[in-house]
Amino acid sequence: MLFVNMNYDEYMRRIRYWLEQAPMRLDRGEYEEVVEEDAGIPYAFISPRLADKLLAASGKTCAQIEKQIQKKKRTVSVLGKGTMVFHMKRSEQSFQSDNVLCYIEGTDPVLKNEIVVISAHYDHVGIIKGEIHNGADDDGSGTVSAMEIAEAFIQAKKEGKGPRRSILVLHVSGEEKGLLGSEWYTLEPVFPLKNTVCDLNIDMIGRVDENHTDKNYVYLIGSDKLSKTLHKISEQCNTKYTRLKLDYTYNSDDDPNRFYYRSDHYNFAKNNIPVIFYFSGVHEDYHKPGDDAHKILYDKMETIARLVFCTAWDVANRDQRLPLD
Repeated sequence: MLFVNMNYDEYMRRIRYWLEQAPMRLDRGEYEEVVEEDAGIPYAFISPRLADKLLAASGKTCAQIEKQIQKKKRTVSVLGKGTMVFHMKRSEQSFQSDNVLCYIEGTDPVLKNEIVVISAHYDHVGIIKGEIHNGADDDGSGTVSAMEIAEAFIQAKKEGKGPRRSILVLHVSGEEKGLLGSEWYTLEPVFPLKNTVCDLNIDMIGRVDENHTDKNYVYLIGSDKLSKTLHKISEQCNTKYTRLKLDYTYNSDDDPNRFYYRSDHYNFAKNNIPVIFYFSGVHEDYHKPGDDAHKILYDKMETIARLVFCTAWDVANRDQRLPLD
């Protein structure tokens, strides 16, 4: 199936870099899904110039057909004759990346077998057209916050007040290539998923988006989708400790951005593990070389990290495990 893009040149100018990059996927090994032979139709986007060559035998051009469609307000069929041959090359290269885990054992002899996960991704988009993309917000803000939260839990434990349940601070790789690191963790978990109580995922909490003028906010995504109790704990912790504006705009099931499916918490959520995704929104430097450390609002980042810590603390120390709805 061939799709003609009438603005092909502009479209190609915008996406050429991404098309020239090799796609990346997780080597799932024994977990690889069996794909039926007729699972899909090969397709390509082509220019009007190429389409006109293919339509030459019909005596029509793309522009003429488009005018007919606009005039008749319906599809138009034309007949042509010809042969087309595609030459495609495929090669594969294998390499390994790593998730980085920090495990803080709980103090309760029974509850320590249950795990509260705090996650963030440490990869970014790399060097594009010779420009380094540091990813200070995406997701330096998350990885640094997770390390600070780990330090707070460790300090509490040193002072004899450690969490009853165990804490796993999970820095994953490959998020930008399709949530690969978190997917691998949920396929090969170090601690059983059945013992995993929730995942609190931090991804971009250091800037302000165009929808806000006041920096004192955070988007929460997914908090009420699997456990209303987790949602309630989150709101109570915010009221008591941080008093941020909790914005649920992107939590809507019909959110066109589909942020719920676009960060590492989702691999936990699809395994029926309650999640919260902490996010401050996209900005002009999203996936661009301008996402640098001097633009981070560190006081905002700290406040959100405190909310994550307090929520994790509550979940880790309550008598009963979070119930699933």
